[in-house]
Amino acid sequence: MRKRISLLAAAGLVAVGLAATPANAADPVFTLTSPEEIGLHPHPGDAGKARPTTVGFVVENETGKDFGEHATYTIDLTPLKGVADVKLTPERSNDCTLTATKVTCTDWAVWTYGSEVVSLDLTAAKGSKNGTVADLTMTGAAQGATFKPTTTEVRVGGPDLVLEKAKLKSKLVPGETQPLPVVFANAGTEPVKGVALEMITTHGMGLVEQYDNCAFSQDDSTGQPWNVGWGVTVCTFDNEIKPGEVWEIAGALTLKAAPHAFIDELIYGVHEAGSQPKSTQKFSTPRTGKKLGLKTRSAKATPRGVDLDPWNNQHEFGFSVKNTADLVAEPLSVKGKAGETVKAAIGFRNDGPAWVAYLRSGEDVAMADIVIPAGAKVTKAPKFCRAVTASGGYREGRLGAPRYFCPTSHVIGEKEKFSFPFELKIEKVIAEATGSVTVGSWSPDGAAPISWDPKHANDKAAFVINGKQVTPTPTPTTPGPKPTSSTSPTATPSTSATPSPGASTGNGKTPNGGLAETGVTAGPILLAGAVLVAAGGAVFLAFRRRTTGRA
Repeated sequence: MRKRISLLAAAGLVAVGLAATPANAADPVFTLTSPEEIGLHPHPGDAGKARPTTVGFVVENETGKDFGEHATYTIDLTPLKGVADVKLTPERSNDCTLTATKVTCTDWAVWTYGSEVVSLDLTAAKGSKNGTVADLTMTGAAQGATFKPTTTEVRVGGPDLVLEKAKLKSKLVPGETQPLPVVFANAGTEPVKGVALEMITTHGMGLVEQYDNCAFSQDDSTGQPWNVGWGVTVCTFDNEIKPGEVWEIAGALTLKAAPHAFIDELIYGVHEAGSQPKSTQKFSTPRTGKKLGLKTRSAKATPRGVDLDPWNNQHEFGFSVKNTADLVAEPLSVKGKAGETVKAAIGFRNDGPAWVAYLRSGEDVAMADIVIPAGAKVTKAPKFCRAVTASGGYREGRLGAPRYFCPTSHVIGEKEKFSFPFELKIEKVIAEATGSVTVGSWSPDGAAPISWDPKHANDKAAFVINGKQVTPTPTPTTPGPKPTSSTSPTATPSTSATPSPGASTGNGKTPNGGLAETGVTAGPILLAGAVLVAAGGAVFLAFRRRTTGRA
């Protein structure tokens, strides 16, 4: 079965090589991967010039270590004669040679986790006919190793769904709604039988309506929304879309900013129904008695074809919702005798109303600046907390520091609490020994006030050992995993996003299965900072071909 781009799983659109039996059972086995199929724009194209489609080939190494033998990779081009012309993609074809019948690439090792071997630019050959299909196969060889080959089906012509970008309002207030118009056309050479409309929203943005032909992602994970999952709605239609036809939805689709909305995102697109890879997410389908429809001219049923340019099928949009999030440092008091070790969960909470997520950058939203009271020595600290000097400078060692900087993850839920578990040995009893916890954004000197936090007076609280009154220590919590992307966050129309689920439907539940007022959201996948990579209408895995032993 053919697989094509889904908004959720575009990076999974690869054809895994056929099984191969190692010559020696002890030899490592490496897998070559490439797109399962690609479509070529017919020659010579609308502008009189052939439009290239790029296809990348990758070698995967899941052995956990580099394989230090010279490897040779070969792509057989003979099936493409009269079907497609081939060029090496600049900057992505090092150590590769091209002849009329094959591409040959070499590398002096197979690197851990894998790397891209080569990328090719394909254009339909002069005289090629629509519907012509040929296979493009890569094989590999190395002393003491076995490679599973990969094959990409190359097809001339096909459908090309093009989605019109909606003119949406980016600056909103909580509770505000706006319609989501969906208009698309088939700009390709073949019809499409059945389409799917896929909409992904972040935690503060959702859809008001529900329809029987739409499925909504469900996730009851206790970690929501702090695992930053997807909130996904997929609506399917049986209509056939002929080349040149323009269609639009026949029904209401309304976006709504939730009470906790702040910096939020929407990704939406159309693709051929049934072409998306299977998802591990749970989906629910309501029984409302209503169906979302499409309207345009009628046509006949036709077979499926590969989309010529999958990357004009979708659009992304960022929203900036006028809102605030009040981060409140929580006071703490513990008691102990000299020589005793006491536990202290030091932290803060978000009183909302907004959630805050730096989904693009993966940067920490905030940090707790913790000053240890005199007479106590830290014997255990969270691994992600950085020990510093009393003035906030660098120091060696993690334990026994007078001060700690403890970051959050890139997401803070609208009712989330952060508690950082410490253990301290009381070396000397000092009555009313007082430290502090301050919440704010990171700065070299410690936590700094945040612009979207409306009450800076509660950013700092006392941390007291052997005070007159004892504040019970809260249950420790652990911030979510920290991403590694480097793009700056933005709330304007954009090119990448990492979604999580949507807004309230008025019954306490979100359409995507989360609890609207408790911060529970839908979707199990953490993709902060992840970017889908496209070139010329083909999907490839973004491995950098290595020329040294380093990634």
